[in-house]
Amino acid sequence: MNAIVIGLGSMGRRRIRLIKQYSSNIKIVGIDLNDNRRKISEEQFGIETDTDLKKVLDVNDINCAFICTSPLSHSHLINLCLEYNLHVFTELNLISDGYDENVDLAKKKKRALFLSSTFLYRAEIIKINELIRQQSDIVNYSYHVGQYLPDWHPWENYKDFFVGEKRTNGCRELFAIELPWLIEVFGNIKDIVVRKSKISSLNIDYDDNYLVILEHESGHKGMLAVDILSRKAVRNLEVFGENLYLSWDGSAEGLKMMDIAKRKEENILLYEKVDQLDQYSKFVVENAYYDEIVSFFEVISNNIEPIYDFEKDKIILDLIDRIEA
Repeated sequence: MNAIVIGLGSMGRRRIRLIKQYSSNIKIVGIDLNDNRRKISEEQFGIETDTDLKKVLDVNDINCAFICTSPLSHSHLINLCLEYNLHVFTELNLISDGYDENVDLAKKKKRALFLSSTFLYRAEIIKINELIRQQSDIVNYSYHVGQYLPDWHPWENYKDFFVGEKRTNGCRELFAIELPWLIEVFGNIKDIVVRKSKISSLNIDYDDNYLVILEHESGHKGMLAVDILSRKAVRNLEVFGENLYLSWDGSAEGLKMMDIAKRKEENILLYEKVDQLDQYSKFVVENAYYDEIVSFFEVISNNIEPIYDFEKDKIILDLIDRIEA
């Protein structure tokens, strides 16, 4: 198996590290126009790199591609890789440009078209889903996700990567991360109420905070707060009903459940070993990124259906459009 990783920024290098963890037999070629990123990747992982994608595809027997560039470039790159008969793994797209065409092309070429949705692979989310499905009662939830935009990539200006763009803005990315699992756990959306504005001094041309009430077809209801101005990085969830109370702080050790009989919160520990990198916050658990890479290769080798796909993502992006409108 030979893989090409397109885009050697933080996400591209994460994927390379985890592909190597999955199998040392996969040969990886990296593509990036930035000399420094290529040099770092060559030194850190011992891989070959290049600037010319088509040249590499023409002269190498590549089987699959990982697209880790900024979202506005994804549609074209997905199409190109499918035309070269590659299986494709892509990071969050944030816009639905070319979705129908690329889905049809993947079917025609009989290639896997796999879309990242990392939180669906988080052990905490899987456990929350299990606990909610065990309930016969309706529950409510409150969920605040926020982090100050300049802190996302402290090594570069936020205007220099995709969250500075209105079409792929920071709040939109947070919604694209959180809504798939919220819908998976609590059900499809029946109705939404939105309050939004820009209250920070950030040099952006989009709203920086949202308060959203979500009513699910299941009867569950939620209050979702999303922002890019919280000076403390937060991911605080409370799920509450007559017979259930859950809380989660976004970390691997932070899921708790109330023992109603004892009137005491107890931690739910889900990991034998937590894979985390020093440069990221406690919210970033590498295990889930690894698990979705495993899932991608299982889709390729066993032709199984992925848990998330472009059709589901189109529904999510349409919902985000409604929230932003």
